[in-house]
Amino acid sequence: MKLWSETFRDGGLIPAEYAFAELDPVSRVRLAGNRNPHLAWDEVPNGTESLALFCIDPDAPQDASLANREDQALPLTAPRGDFYHWSLLDLPPSMRSIAAGEFSSGITPRGKAAGTGTRLQLRQGINDYTGWFAGDPDMAGDYYGYDGPCPPWNDERIHHYIFRLYALDVPRLALSERFTGQQAHAAMYGHILDEAQLVVAYSLNPELALTLKK
Repeated sequence: MKLWSETFRDGGLIPAEYAFAELDPVSRVRLAGNRNPHLAWDEVPNGTESLALFCIDPDAPQDASLANREDQALPLTAPRGDFYHWSLLDLPPSMRSIAAGEFSSGITPRGKAAGTGTRLQLRQGINDYTGWFAGDPDMAGDYYGYDGPCPPWNDERIHHYIFRLYALDVPRLALSERFTGQQAHAAMYGHILDEAQLVVAYSLNPELALTLKK
């Protein structure tokens, strides 16, 4: 398969309009446009019954207590793991694109509803902001669908965001109504016919953000 975007190029920088937060010269960061990017694909293999789309940050710190601290940087060597920003399932094989902002535009405190988007037959999982905001009384809730990048502003590592599309040999994965990205990935085991991906970068560390724009 081939996957591309009008929003960014593979190996490039995701624009702040598509992130959860952006740099602010006064307050360090501020909420951003949080729009899902445009994505399009082709060369879907024969036998495909559905498509599944994910956005994953593999550079997320495993110890949240190190994030956004005034007294220290988040070390480059700190343990990292996957943070799911989007899980979108049941895309029909005939579908070839997603418009920018079609499934997310702006921040929704406590999270978007499960059916957010113009194609309500598609299923979206909860993303990992659900756990991240669990202890915040103003933001806690189930975050369905797409919510964009918001890497810690004290992180010494540039974060990468993988948009990965899978062609599956089943029309619908066996999942409950409320599912995570990890659960969706596990349900795909043995059903993947092909895959394609784009990788983009983003940082809220002012020094690293400057290097990305050069």
